[in-house]
Parts: sequence; C-alpha cells; structure tokens
Amino acid sequence: MLIKADQSLLLVIDIQERLAPAIHDTAAVTAHNLWLVEVARRLTVPVLATVQYPKGLGPLVPALADKLAPEEVVEKIHFSAVADGCLENEPAFARRQVVITGTETHVCVLQTALDLLGRGKEVFVVAEAVGSRRPEDKALALERLRQAGCVIVSREMVAFEWLHRAGTDLFRAVSREFIR
Repeated sequence: MLIKADQSLLLVIDIQERLAPAIHDTAAVTAHNLWLVEVARRLTVPVLATVQYPKGLGPLVPALADKLAPEEVVEKIHFSAVADGCLENEPAFARRQVVITGTETHVCVLQTALDLLGRGKEVFVVAEAVGSRRPEDKALALERLRQAGCVIVSREMVAFEWLHRAGTDLFRAVSREFIR
C-alpha cells in the first residue's frame, strides 16, 4: 500500500525539551522530524504533535514548536496518544493512514502505533525520525512494530509516495527544496 497525501496524517510523538537531550542521536531525529513537517506542509498533509506530561517533560523542542500552531499540539498522560481519546476530536484523525515519528520508539511511539492498528488505521513508522535513549530499545521496537503490521519507512519514501509523480510544479518545488 502506498502512503497517500490526501489520506494521511503526520503524527509527531513527544519530542520535548527535557526528554530530547537523553535521546540517542537526538539532533538527527529532530532534524528528520522538521524535514517531514516541512514536506507535509508543502503537500497539505495535516500535522499533529503530542506532548507527554508537559509539566515533567516540558514543551516541544523550540525548533519543532516554531513550526506548529498551538491547536496542532495535544497534551497527553497515557503513553499511547490514542488511549485517552485525546486525538479523537481532531478532524485530521479521521484519515485512514498515520505516519508516525517521535520519541520514545519503544514506549509512546510503539503503544500509539499498536493502538492505531487496533483501530484499523494503516500505520507507517519513519525509521530515522523515531528515537529512544538506547539504540537497542529502538531496534527492538521497530522489529516489534513490523511484526505487528506497521510499515517501517524512510522519510524519502514518505515524501515520494506523498508526491506520487514527477513532472509537476509541486514535484519540482519539493524536489528542489527538500530532496538533495
């Protein structure tokens, strides 16, 4: 199955100020997320982000917070972003495909993805845009997600599937700006 721009949502999980410094290769994980948010914006794919217990873990990292409107950021307490129904009222949540990024791969990303599968969503996890404190936890989580039915993808796979075809003004603009 292909990821379709008009049927998908980009869901960024918990890239927060107090958690991010502990994430392995956090600069790269954050950069990949920023890239995906920008591409999603260009292709009019809706973006939502979650923050886990912001009193303890802080807000989104500033670079990401600067790219999102306040109404695109949802607070949560459960590890799964869908466990307490906090996304249910978001119009973009009605889309059948969810592209997931964020932290931590083995906790909130994993539990959110598994719950989304249970709700009948098509779930795509962007490998280089998820992170954990320990690389081993990330690797195990990606394997479990694959076994459970999630599709593990790269950021360029997402972008090219959202674009669908070359030869358009949009393809040229996105290619020039984001694909190097």
